[in-house]
Amino acid sequence: MTYRVGIVMDPIQSFNPKKDTTLVLMQAAQARGWELLVFGQGDLWLEQGRAMGEGRRVRVADDAHTSGQPDWYQLGEPENLALGELDALLMRVDPPFDSEYVYSTYVLEAAQREGALVVNNPQSLRDCNEKVFATQFPQCCPEVLVTRNNARLRAFHKQHQDVIFKPLDGMGGAGIFRVKADDPNVGVILETLTRFGEETIMAQRYLPEIKAGDKRILVIDGKAVPYSLARIPSLGETRGNLAAGGSGRPQPLSERDQWIVDQVAPKLVARGLLFVGLDVIGDYLTEINVTSPTCAREINNAYQTDIGGLLMDAIATRLEAR
Repeated sequence: MTYRVGIVMDPIQSFNPKKDTTLVLMQAAQARGWELLVFGQGDLWLEQGRAMGEGRRVRVADDAHTSGQPDWYQLGEPENLALGELDALLMRVDPPFDSEYVYSTYVLEAAQREGALVVNNPQSLRDCNEKVFATQFPQCCPEVLVTRNNARLRAFHKQHQDVIFKPLDGMGGAGIFRVKADDPNVGVILETLTRFGEETIMAQRYLPEIKAGDKRILVIDGKAVPYSLARIPSLGETRGNLAAGGSGRPQPLSERDQWIVDQVAPKLVARGLLFVGLDVIGDYLTEINVTSPTCAREINNAYQTDIGGLLMDAIATRLEAR
């Protein structure tokens, strides 16, 4: 069956076709003969409570990730349409999770009421902060503290000696600090991150297992892709994020990885989170990425897993059930 699918995303001109997960999803939908339309956040609006958008039809080359051609996509002319008349909408805008992102979820929530399947569920995008959501599974997490109180953060640091401090709204490793026991800069780091006690941050016990990689595990409709991408920090770095210079090493899930997925998956499904990335260091869950999970291309290249196809199958199952 042919479906019309809208994708709310960053400008396609900014994509790296060799790595971009949104392109993986677009190619999978296109391979099924589905019609694709793309929207920026600024192309969405509410009109008398109805979700509207100015979209462009798009075609992407099947080999865009290998050909290196500059003309790997084609965009049609802008057209205004009611978003609720689409079969599905994918929200794939990268963080930061700011006010504009929240406003976009209001439009997508209206589209959902009007009949479109929205992936991921807009309310859950608002409710599930990618750092804080992980703390709902304390059996999976390292020691962690979420606060803006500098005295509590200092006490956590004193207790655990080696600590990661990070903002709650970042991505790609931005704003993350490792603070060892004898670091003389702990005060200024906390003042900077909390804006002198005005902004809440997260503290986590440092996990030395990061040297073996920060594993990205993709979960589709409650089921884990059986392989992860371990993101290995570069020399002299604490962060494994690819955006921070880390390198990727695809690998099978461990028994502990699968156990963590089993702990988290029922709540993901209940919240309408069909496409999620779990971040695992060693034996511990550190983040749950719900906005725009990545690393599909790297895992596909290593294991021919067709992650885009798995998500499109899950979407089709939901649509057929209607």
